[in-house]
Amino acid sequence: MRIGILQAGHSPDELRETVGDYGEMFTRLLGGHGFDFEIFSVVDGIFPPDLDAADGWLITGSKYGAYEDHDWIPPLEQLVRDIRDKGQPLVGVCFGHQIIAQALGGKVEKFDGGWSVGRQEYDFGDEKMALNAWHQDQVTVLPEEAEVIASTDFCANAALVYGDQILTIQPHPEFTSELVAGLIEHRGRGNVPDALLSTATENLNTATDNARFAHRMAETLKKGAK
Repeated sequence: MRIGILQAGHSPDELRETVGDYGEMFTRLLGGHGFDFEIFSVVDGIFPPDLDAADGWLITGSKYGAYEDHDWIPPLEQLVRDIRDKGQPLVGVCFGHQIIAQALGGKVEKFDGGWSVGRQEYDFGDEKMALNAWHQDQVTVLPEEAEVIASTDFCANAALVYGDQILTIQPHPEFTSELVAGLIEHRGRGNVPDALLSTATENLNTATDNARFAHRMAETLKKGAK
């Protein structure tokens, strides 16, 4: 099954050689689920030629805001709507979670409550999952068709589904402790409050549920199997 990864940003230059770019992180996370991957760096204006280029789609994180004025954001929003209309499966993570909500009628804003970084526990109702977060923006108004499936006291709309076709999540199941440590060093200092960075550093070696959520992502993407 072919999965098109829509890469909406790049990992920090200082880390890319060791941890890879954002698209590569997802090929590792979802390895073993029977997928073939092609990465389209939409942040650089590289889009798939048409929807037949893949059976399912995934939108990565990004340092950019979904509400910012970049040439590649409007066509990415249209691509989201086209994927939805065609009935193909779609997964979005962090920025991907946000741009899908925005494209389908929701609202994304810089959250008044500030940042969420490092390991956080998310309430899925029937279970809890620990995943690494790195965001200040949040989905603050839901699209009509979205259903909340996970939240925290800090992030009310932490994971959403749109029927059984689209799954999105605010934290990063693809982020390892090594990557979070690198983000703390290279993107956190001077941007994120020191107290949050200290807590995130203390929790670097505490287990997360990346593999469990990856299984959930794979289940959604396999709805596009032919």
